[in-house]
Amino acid sequence: MKTYKAFFSILAAVLILSLSACKDYLDYEPEGQLPAKGFFEKPEDAVKGVNSIYAHLRAWEMVSFAYIIMQEIPSDNSLKGSETGDASFINDYDQFTYTPNQFVLNDYWGGRYRGINLANQCITNIPKITMDEALKARLIGEAKFLRALIYFDLVRAFGDIPMPLSVPVGPEIYVRTPKAEVYKQIEKDLLEAAAVLPATYGAADKGRATSGSAKGLLAKVYLYMQDYAKANEMATDVINSGVYSLEPDFYKVFRVETENGPESVFEIQCNEIEGQWDLSFCQHSEVQSVRGQWGWGFNIPTDNLIAAFDAAGDQVRKHVTVIFKGDTTPDGDVIQGVAALEGVSGTPRYNGKAYYPSWRQVFGPYGAGQNVRVLRYAEILLIAAEARVRLGDVSGAAQALNQVRQRVGLAPINNPTLDDVLRERRLELAMEGDRFFDLVRTGKAAEVLGPLGFTPGKNEVFPIPQQQIELSEGKLTQNPGY
Repeated sequence: MKTYKAFFSILAAVLILSLSACKDYLDYEPEGQLPAKGFFEKPEDAVKGVNSIYAHLRAWEMVSFAYIIMQEIPSDNSLKGSETGDASFINDYDQFTYTPNQFVLNDYWGGRYRGINLANQCITNIPKITMDEALKARLIGEAKFLRALIYFDLVRAFGDIPMPLSVPVGPEIYVRTPKAEVYKQIEKDLLEAAAVLPATYGAADKGRATSGSAKGLLAKVYLYMQDYAKANEMATDVINSGVYSLEPDFYKVFRVETENGPESVFEIQCNEIEGQWDLSFCQHSEVQSVRGQWGWGFNIPTDNLIAAFDAAGDQVRKHVTVIFKGDTTPDGDVIQGVAALEGVSGTPRYNGKAYYPSWRQVFGPYGAGQNVRVLRYAEILLIAAEARVRLGDVSGAAQALNQVRQRVGLAPINNPTLDDVLRERRLELAMEGDRFFDLVRTGKAAEVLGPLGFTPGKNEVFPIPQQQIELSEGKLTQNPGY
């Protein structure tokens, strides 16, 4: 039983309903109001407040349509899929023809700022509560980790962004903070979180952020900051902690039975609770899964990605990441799907990492109880490998890289290049929401995505949602080219 998931799903109700509402966070007057009198006064309020942030991570805007459309579709890994004509606007993200008026941008932005609001409520108010000081410090550390995680999404997607750090907020919310300063705040939050969070939890608290979660995310952030020495330092700390290891079977990495296991550095906790649709269910799997059988069939692997697996001789990760019409999964499901998917001339295929065995489905949306992997130990090894090869430590890079390759039966690379590491990163993490941002940060986006319509100097970031600019009465400025 997923004890912790059920626990925070139910307790999150108070804050999700009282703090999120339907207004955007940047509509500062209503969102600037503090919670109802009587909240953030008792220790249990502090726990409920932080739990509400975790619960928000699985919301529709956080891990469903906006997530796949903005973090995968613009890459060379993914196509819209589904049936021709269904949500055809998604093709704009594959072809880089989207405009500031599209609702997906506003969903991505608004959902994440609602999460920032929840985190800031906790960071501002929990210090005032009389309670056990160790628990107080831990809860504030968790809130800072979660705030950093959400700001990382926002700064990668939009560049300079408003950066509220407390409540209440006022008109200054519309001032865009330079992305370098946002990254420094993310670094600060993660360092402070790592200093107070435990390395592990007991069974009842599985899934909460740990010191390894904070250090692992910070290692990744340092790649974007191009501070490779610190990226290597943080990744090495996680590797040497002895807490994490690779799941031997790559297929099982994405299944329910290995959730919060030794490869999990951080994942979003999801659970099926009957009668609690808005509080517990997650539609991350449903929107991507087999069309005509279980899900909607969006976000499907490209021929280009399949060819990359084949060129590397990587059949293990290929058959986990890509499931084709006619396949039989290790869990015994025959993939029926539909006769054709938009953009695919060959056999219809789907994102295998979002697959949820049919025998597990009880009620609610398909796969609603399947966790969303955010940061895995395999990625920590690849962060170390990239940082080391950039620092000239080729043997150290090989040591980390080849652990990932060995798991899927690939021969070791004794003298890896940066391209070797980045290729491995693509194949290991395909369809997990990083490929587009990786191409941008490594300077390869124009080369790889140019044929799809990517324009250098413009498409490295997405447009600021027009709705937010209008809410700000023009105080928010637009990104260049939009």
